Parts: sequence; C-alpha cells; structure tokens
Amino acid sequence: MASSNHTLVAEARNALDKFKYEVANEVGVTLKQGYNGDISTRDAGRIGGNMVKKMIQSYEQSLIGRY
Repeated sequence: MASSNHTLVAEARNALDKFKYEVANEVGVTLKQGYNGDISTRDAGRIGGNMVKKMIQSYEQSLIGRY
C-alpha cells in the first residue's frame, strides 16, 4: 500500500511545516528540525489534531458570507 502522507499541493509544504511547529509550540511540544520520531504518540496526536481543528476553523470562517 502506498503512503498517504504526502502534500496534495506541493507549494504548501513549507507553510504546513511552519504551521506544524507553531501548533506544537502552542500545545507545549518541542519539535526539533528534521526527524522527530522520538516524540510520544500522544504528543504527535495533539499536534496533528490541533492542526486539523485549526484548518477546519479557518475553512469555516472562509465560508461565512459565501452562502
């Protein structure tokens, strides 16, 4: 099975990486540049979950006034 861990819009890779570090900082998880496979599953989930939450909030805000 092919990995689904890829960016659909290649130009967004740098912005997503920056976003990841910002969210990690907000939830109190320290990430280093490069490999971070040593962080706990719980911390990784907190980062990813909060990223998704913020992306959904941003999209919902963009819908206000459109429909």
